[in-house]
Amino acid sequence: MNFALFLLVLLLLTGAVWLLDKYVLRKNRPADAKQPWWVEYSISFFPVILIVFLLRSFLVEPFKIPSSSMVPTLLVGDFILVNKFTYGIRLPVANKKIIHLGEPKRGDVMVFRWPEDPSLDYIKRVVGVPGDKVEYRNKRLTINDTPVPVRQLSDYLSKERMQFSQRFVETLRVDHEILQDPDTPPGMGGGRSFPFADNCNYNVNGLTCTVPAGHYFVMGDNRDNSSDSRVWGFVPDENIVGKAFFIWLNLNDLGRFGSFH
Repeated sequence: MNFALFLLVLLLLTGAVWLLDKYVLRKNRPADAKQPWWVEYSISFFPVILIVFLLRSFLVEPFKIPSSSMVPTLLVGDFILVNKFTYGIRLPVANKKIIHLGEPKRGDVMVFRWPEDPSLDYIKRVVGVPGDKVEYRNKRLTINDTPVPVRQLSDYLSKERMQFSQRFVETLRVDHEILQDPDTPPGMGGGRSFPFADNCNYNVNGLTCTVPAGHYFVMGDNRDNSSDSRVWGFVPDENIVGKAFFIWLNLNDLGRFGSFH
């Protein structure tokens, strides 16, 4: 369900009832008569819905992490906040940018509408910006022919899957941890049709892609357990929702409260 559209419909309905009562119904109602229940509820909820709609549309929006594709940065069950204005002010529902404030940068954790089904929101890390040559071969990332620095840490134990993964710190403008499974082949994707697929070259060792104008190349931090731009292609600018910046709750681990990279 498109929650933004649902909120907009509620806002319009309750606002219309409020205006109707203010300028029509109230004048024809006896002074001691009670408001009809539907008028009373609409007038009570209208300001609340208006505040929620404005906050969610232009300032911050909450999301819950549903999958392990961003482990260890984000865990399943994390509730996060997404900054809706970092990359510009967009019209609610239509998602059309009306005020330009900035662009996604390499290393940002970004929420966007999945290109293959815009009703679904995805979250990944921005790896390539327009014009970048992104190469991911033998599980090592290179941007514009410059290898991205990595250093290995102790292995990571997934509490959900009860298995170890290799863990690294990758410096992609910011330091962040990534996971890799040594038993998973390095090549993934290829053979799938998506816009600007000709910009990518696949082989068994990985891929090389040139990011087209107005698009972004994104990857999950859990590199071998993430469906991302390697599989379904680039994220167009019009699909961007905002930049994730804060973990505010995880019912399974209250210590998760705080910011992340």
